[in-house]
Amino acid sequence: MRTIGTSEWTVLRVLRDRAAGLCLAAVVISGLGSSALWLACGVWVKDLTGSDGLAALCLLAMWAPALAGPLLGTLADRVRRRPLLVGANLLLAAVLPVLLTVGSPGRVWLLYAVLLLYGATGVVEDAAGSALVASAVSPALLGDFNGLRTAATEGMKLVAPLAGAGLYAAYGGGSVALLDAVTFVLAAVLYARLRLREEKPVRPARTWWEQTADGARRLWAHPRLRPLVLAGGATMLCAGLNGALVYAVVDALGHAPAYAGVLYAVQGTGSIVAGLLSGAGLRVLGGRRFVVYAIALTAAGVAVRAVPHDPAALAGSAAIGAGLPCVLIAVFTTVQRETPAELVGRVAATAHTLVFVPNVVGLAAGAGLVDAVDQRALLLLLGIGLLVTAAALAHSPASAERTAARSPSDADPT
Repeated sequence: MRTIGTSEWTVLRVLRDRAAGLCLAAVVISGLGSSALWLACGVWVKDLTGSDGLAALCLLAMWAPALAGPLLGTLADRVRRRPLLVGANLLLAAVLPVLLTVGSPGRVWLLYAVLLLYGATGVVEDAAGSALVASAVSPALLGDFNGLRTAATEGMKLVAPLAGAGLYAAYGGGSVALLDAVTFVLAAVLYARLRLREEKPVRPARTWWEQTADGARRLWAHPRLRPLVLAGGATMLCAGLNGALVYAVVDALGHAPAYAGVLYAVQGTGSIVAGLLSGAGLRVLGGRRFVVYAIALTAAGVAVRAVPHDPAALAGSAAIGAGLPCVLIAVFTTVQRETPAELVGRVAATAHTLVFVPNVVGLAAGAGLVDAVDQRALLLLLGIGLLVTAAALAHSPASAERTAARSPSDADPT
């Protein structure tokens, strides 16, 4: 095996590996279309119905399948992952053109149905993708791969929604759906080009529910995964609450609502930088300490937003942008490294549900609290809550952490 030097730039380390490069390209291309469609659908429904509530349901339709994540993710352990990813991308490519028929309020239900399928297929793809990457990419590259994937995803969030909105304004929602369909076809082609020999899974003797429970038990019983995933969920709950306060922060600064775009841009820039550096950070610190420091950085970013001055708000956004992705990168890299190949789909899907569903809960709770509670006090409380989460993780029982948390790939990147 070729030695991978620590001095090589993250991008080169990943792209020089054929399997890693193909997987990364597939994720980035499909994510480009998804990011564009996400904003366009809400605008589309708003234009057709005039209802803010119905427009917001688009996001709910895409997120709702995450509640069934462990069940849906089990599929990734029952079939070969590469054909599953190819088929899932082609399925979405075939279904999205149906949205060309949505041209009146009476057809909006069809858009919700497609988004629900979109979300469910996305859960399966996340599970299968995590499992495929864990087997196709060298363990020494997993942290770098996940970090670079995060950097690319956050970079797209800065441009893809605006591109989708521009395409929608010029040619309508159907054009955005067609663009997304094309990206899924390209992603399917990239996955099909992977040179990966997968053994056909043995026909399971256990039921679907029993297999799902096996994944949940594996996650809960693991001495390193459980505290990391729980800390990740708590962090994302606080992040959701913080996200719901962004316009209150903008009001406190005395700016127009559009200034939120500046804060998001700074946050996205922080996430890109964090993604590029996270692989090296994981090798130096190990998973648990890396997450502790990342949560502490996020806590500082949230708390400093309580200061009603532009430099503080911008610094807080940058810190949040750098801290949050590092938490997610470390959690899901550890899931990939610490889970047997036959269980990765189920365990990854369960971890996704436990980490990301609290974010939606936090957003909903924050929307209800923002008008009833002083935002500065709430931001300080959230900062304290995040620090408590970091301290709890730092002092969690982890005898195994001292001997094995730094995997061979962390300690020696060869």
